[in-house]
Amino acid sequence: MYAIVEIAGQQFKVEKDQQIFVHRLEVKEGSKVDFENVLLIDNGGKVNVGAPAVKGAKVTAKVLEHLKGDKVIVFKKKRRKGYKVKNGHRQYLTKLEILKIDEKAAAKKAPAKKSEQKTEVKAKPAAKKRVAKKTTIKKTAAKKAE
Repeated sequence: MYAIVEIAGQQFKVEKDQQIFVHRLEVKEGSKVDFENVLLIDNGGKVNVGAPAVKGAKVTAKVLEHLKGDKVIVFKKKRRKGYKVKNGHRQYLTKLEILKIDEKAAAKKAPAKKSEQKTEVKAKPAAKKRVAKKTTIKKTAAKKAE
């Protein structure tokens, strides 16, 4: 069983007992977090796709630690101009462990059908067609020729 869930603006494919790194979350280490923006759930071949999210589904995760990612070097250079800039960056990350994927009310409850009320729609009268005006050509030239 796996799910596609949106966490901190990014989409992740997660399974139970999987550990993932996401952008830093403002949660204490050791606490549990619920993510309710589940976009897809696959339960043994039965795929449930949300529009845009699956109703009633949630993913529970435990925050293992907060850490910094690997250093990324940013180097800019313009040749023959004497321009060189070197910067480094380390992303702040949170390590999560997926505890449970729950789809409790996702596919089990079907929405109740509302009683359909028949409403009569009055037909609009047919629109009148515009008739192009015929222009009369003066036959002055023909009269002069006679």
